[in-house]
Amino acid sequence: MARSARRTRTAAALLAAGGLTALCLAVPAASAATEPRIDLKVLVVDNGDSSVQAIAAQLKNTGIPYTTVNLNDPGRPVVDAAFLADTVNGTPRAKYQGVVLPNEAPFGAGSAEQTALEAYERTYGVPQVDAYTWAHPEVGLDYTSEGGWAGSLDGRQATVTAAGRAATFGYLDGAFAFEDNSPTVQESYGYVARPRTGFTSYVDIPVPGGSGTGSLLGEYAHDGRRELVVTFAYNQYQEQFRVLARGVVEWLTGGVHLGQARNYFAVHVDDVFAPDSRWDTARNCTPGDFDCAGGDGEGTTPIRMTADDAAYAAQWQKDHGFTLDMVYNAGSGEEWKSEHGGTDALADRLLADKAQYRWINHTYTHQYLGCIQDTTTVPWSCAKNADGSTQWMSRSAISGEIGNNHSWGVQHGLPLDRSELVTGEHSGLKSLPQQPQDNPNLAGALADNGIKWTGSDNSREPEQRAVGSSTLTVPRYPMNVYYNVGTEAEMADEYNWIYTARADGGSGVCENNASSTCLDAPLDAATGYETYIVPQEARTDLGHAISNDPRPHYAHQSNLAEDRILYPVLEKVLTDYRALFADNTPLENLRQSAIGTELKRRADWQAAIANNKVTAYRVGSTVTITAPSGMQIPFTAPEGTKKQLLIGTATFGTAYAGKRSGWDKPAALQSALTLRLPSA
Repeated sequence: MARSARRTRTAAALLAAGGLTALCLAVPAASAATEPRIDLKVLVVDNGDSSVQAIAAQLKNTGIPYTTVNLNDPGRPVVDAAFLADTVNGTPRAKYQGVVLPNEAPFGAGSAEQTALEAYERTYGVPQVDAYTWAHPEVGLDYTSEGGWAGSLDGRQATVTAAGRAATFGYLDGAFAFEDNSPTVQESYGYVARPRTGFTSYVDIPVPGGSGTGSLLGEYAHDGRRELVVTFAYNQYQEQFRVLARGVVEWLTGGVHLGQARNYFAVHVDDVFAPDSRWDTARNCTPGDFDCAGGDGEGTTPIRMTADDAAYAAQWQKDHGFTLDMVYNAGSGEEWKSEHGGTDALADRLLADKAQYRWINHTYTHQYLGCIQDTTTVPWSCAKNADGSTQWMSRSAISGEIGNNHSWGVQHGLPLDRSELVTGEHSGLKSLPQQPQDNPNLAGALADNGIKWTGSDNSREPEQRAVGSSTLTVPRYPMNVYYNVGTEAEMADEYNWIYTARADGGSGVCENNASSTCLDAPLDAATGYETYIVPQEARTDLGHAISNDPRPHYAHQSNLAEDRILYPVLEKVLTDYRALFADNTPLENLRQSAIGTELKRRADWQAAIANNKVTAYRVGSTVTITAPSGMQIPFTAPEGTKKQLLIGTATFGTAYAGKRSGWDKPAALQSALTLRLPSA
């Protein structure tokens, strides 16, 4: 291993001397006057395998333009010299800065297309990712029969090597595990092999049943070309890919590309100041809900935080370096106060610590802001007027719910952003099957109150959309920690009811839902939450967080009360994240308006790419980007990158994961965004 590493470093030095480093991308033996233009776009050769599609999904999610050649399409373009390169105003142009292939030679070794592609990579110093291949000498690895191994990787620990961290995986702390979600299903297969001359391993794993380690991912430098060789199978949703995806993209692009990727985690706590109804473990429903027969809510004990719970929340935030968004209903709190002797220790404690949280308007009394609900049937339906039209909550009533809550917050000094709102149950927005359209009075009421961002349910509407002309939605992930439970036992009981087959005493809902899976056996009421539900939910939430997905998650104030069941989930997410990622890659904890802005910018950017409105290229150390006037442009570059101003330069972007990234636009009096990369 040490001798191979030394030879690789020597090879890398020779490549750098020849002008083929990822940063310079100069043509060998070319003069400075003919330095080529490298377009900032990726070529993806797709054979339908999940590994190629995972990398393509990462490119799109990051905001990197790419062209796909579908090998299964008989009408696809021929990959030849003219397809790959040409000249622009006399300057040689490489049309792609990187190439993603399903394996090392998808066109066939020695074929015209494979030969043209390899010549292109050699000429312009363009790197190639082999998305998934087996271990063999043609990719710089021994056969697995020569001290290696092939088989299931489920649950196995892998390590990012020192060379990997020095390359493009320095945002990781070093170790990570392959998913093992089911003992009966093989989730990942791989080839573990020893490197040969020219191969530098970036991810190692102990050879099962053997001695030493072997590579699962590494760089093979040979014949004037560079390949990133991956020898394990994956899809875009698996944690091992999500952990490594950033490094793969940075390697592919030399760390200079359109788009940016960060890790995000925000948690909204709904119904603050209000009580939440409690799950009835005997009747398997929630008294007070329309579908709980005979349950009008009378005689039940609602779930509501106490002053001690509020003090715990404030201290928990300090201890964990994480800010919660308190989504509040002031009117519900005032009603509680009037019914309990005119005092409210919870409100007093929360208001004393108000500066420690972010606060979001959740309407004054949590009314349903959509159609008028007819609850005489289960499920409920929208009440109708005599002419058959739907009865809607009025614009003035909706506006009152929004405005009164905001006024209360201002009166009590809450640090609010008036442009943010989450309606109770996301009401007012369309909700199938009962209400297939937005309340037509909603958009006007939102505009009346200056609402630019309103929360929506990501499980129903995962994409941001407009509500009227002034408001956009911010999709939120519902956490599998239920609003109507305050204890671990209640949570396990309701979870069992939903996810257990009828034969095992459950509702059987899981048997009739194609997207759901029934439990093999009901969870233990005393331990099921901690041992099963928490790990499941934390894994889901962490998956969102490490996927460049800024959408917030939401739970309820009931989950901060009694057994305080939300904290174990949050703590596991934060602990697992910090074990995976280095300090230079922190979780971005954004407020709702910033999340909405990020989603809007991404949508605009993707539309501009789809409509061919973006041109981006580099010549040597200069990057030039043009886009529609006024558009914010996402970009990622090495430390030391400068933005060209009319006179002088300014530091570009902000530091993240060892790079500089951010949204920017051309400087004053300039038509293009021009960036100066640091010298190689």
